[in-house]
Amino acid sequence: MWNGHDAYVETRILSATPMELVRLLYQGCVLAVRDARHHLAEGRIAERSRAITQACEILMELNSALDHQRGGEIAGRLAQLYDYMLRRLLQANSEQSEAPLAEVLGLLGTLGEAWESLQPAKPVALAEKTPVENTWPRNPVEEAYSPQSWSF
Repeated sequence: MWNGHDAYVETRILSATPMELVRLLYQGCVLAVRDARHHLAEGRIAERSRAITQACEILMELNSALDHQRGGEIAGRLAQLYDYMLRRLLQANSEQSEAPLAEVLGLLGTLGEAWESLQPAKPVALAEKTPVENTWPRNPVEEAYSPQSWSF
């Protein structure tokens, strides 16, 4: 069923910059892990599994969007962290354990805060008639992702 909220979300995603897409993915992953924790506490196994699967899919999308050539060591470290979080989520699901979910939620919170703190740099024209150059990416963390690698 299509509703106004779905249309809003689709518009938000389609008009988002690469930085905003990463933020949205982190937010979605946090919500999925929170849902998984809630469903675990309530004993809803199917719902917990669906929420964990959703979080895993988001982490895999973040990982696949990494540009290892431009992102270098940071992209490699993010890939390792995403892999670790995936393994912890799978452990939480198989063991029906809350501790791995709490750990992943903490890691996502830290990563999400880092992305939120990145302020887009405003390009500066050198002369009045000089066009403003696209400066994306603006820092090494952003270089871990390439706009061309987004597959949605």
